[in-house]
Amino acid sequence: MAKKIRLTRPELKRQRDMLGRYERYLPMLKLKQQQLQVTVREVAHRIRTAEQALAAARARFASYQAVMAQRAGVDVHRLAAPEAVTTETHNVAGINVPVFKSVAFAVVDYSLFATPPWVDRALADLRDLNRARAEVDVLQQQHDILQRELTKIIQRVNLFEKIKIPEALEAIRVIRIHLGDEMTAAVGRAKIAKAKLSSSANGKAPLREAEGDRARSA
Repeated sequence: MAKKIRLTRPELKRQRDMLGRYERYLPMLKLKQQQLQVTVREVAHRIRTAEQALAAARARFASYQAVMAQRAGVDVHRLAAPEAVTTETHNVAGINVPVFKSVAFAVVDYSLFATPPWVDRALADLRDLNRARAEVDVLQQQHDILQRELTKIIQRVNLFEKIKIPEALEAIRVIRIHLGDEMTAAVGRAKIAKAKLSSSANGKAPLREAEGDRARSA
């Protein structure tokens, strides 16, 4: 093991407690990983759908490119630019992410009767394009936040499964072997000490009996 451990009973308890915590947390981490994986896939699907809507809006607006030079004094791009993108924060699998709500545009400030009819349609289509782009951007933010969190969770799962739990199990094994060896050695020493005491006691008893016989004969 890379990290040196103390081969003591308190350390054995500490390692067992750590192993218990890892084994309790790991299922929760795996559940969160599964939830995030499902959510990331769902958001990725929504991004693809939003990108299709964006491509369709871009194709509709492309038909106006030839006449955009004839704006009749109307700045279509300025009027179609979002003034504000409204989002809400939702909790997804324990993570706060932005959720697209709406886009606010500038108030139309040109005469509807003094401008060519295509301007109204071009403005509406360009706003649809910018709205779709804003939605894609927010969805991409969602995906990035969730993906970062998923990466962290996967790293923690791998840390627990491949490093922390095996390290704790190995530490427990090593400490138990050491304590078992110590106990065996202690039992052996106790037997040897007991045998020596018994042998010493047996040697002194005949000596005391011989001294008693000599005293009686005197």
